[in-house]
Amino acid sequence: MSAGQRPGVQAAGPSHVAVIMDGNGRWAQLRGLPRHEGHRRGLEALRRTVRNASDLGIEILTVYSFSTENWRRPAAEVSFLMTLLKHFIEKDLTELGAAGVRVRVIGGRSDLAPDLRRLVEHAEATTRDNTGMTLVVAFNYGSRDEIVRAARRLASDVAAGRIDAGAIDESSLSERLDTADLPDPELVIRTSGETRISNFLLWQAAYAEFVFTPVLWPDFDRAALEEALTEYRRRERRFGGVSEPSGRNVGVA
Repeated sequence: MSAGQRPGVQAAGPSHVAVIMDGNGRWAQLRGLPRHEGHRRGLEALRRTVRNASDLGIEILTVYSFSTENWRRPAAEVSFLMTLLKHFIEKDLTELGAAGVRVRVIGGRSDLAPDLRRLVEHAEATTRDNTGMTLVVAFNYGSRDEIVRAARRLASDVAAGRIDAGAIDESSLSERLDTADLPDPELVIRTSGETRISNFLLWQAAYAEFVFTPVLWPDFDRAALEEALTEYRRRERRFGGVSEPSGRNVGVA
């Protein structure tokens, strides 16, 4: 639960929205187009969503761009997705910087190509001091992998005597996740009608609200984003508590 939120009371937010961008391939297939055209149009939807999220006052936008499981896709498709990421950073970095957007990339980096890793690091360094919306790109990301990497860091710290095993708690693990300096998302949106979270922010989304929309990602626009935000604001967030009609928290579910 984020600071300042009370069980049983609906916050006006959300301040942190995470999006599983799904449906590029189906969008292309429905139009008799190759899959790469769906991915290209998906990139346009990402640019549009970044602008819309900033306009609507969202402070942090986290997007699931490439998962650890996506490496199983055909080599040509993976190569095209790598090219799209490079293109996005190279072409959009100046515009993002001018808009005050801070770019963060989460996910494993050790197995990325050196040129891509340098590009990611450059994007983060260039925008680090920006004070506008934070764009978090989950790339080569899988939540189970992230948790395993965090557990390894904890184990290393215990072995080195930097922390006592008996002192490990939720905060200890959270502080070693890729998102250590970020608040948890209040809202997770998945496009394309699928109703699963596909190894995305499993730890961080423990108390997030989920909105599943049938809109395919390339068609996701301001109206679709506003609809998801409206649905979020209709919900009462209890964080395990039980509220009376007045909204006062009276216990634990």
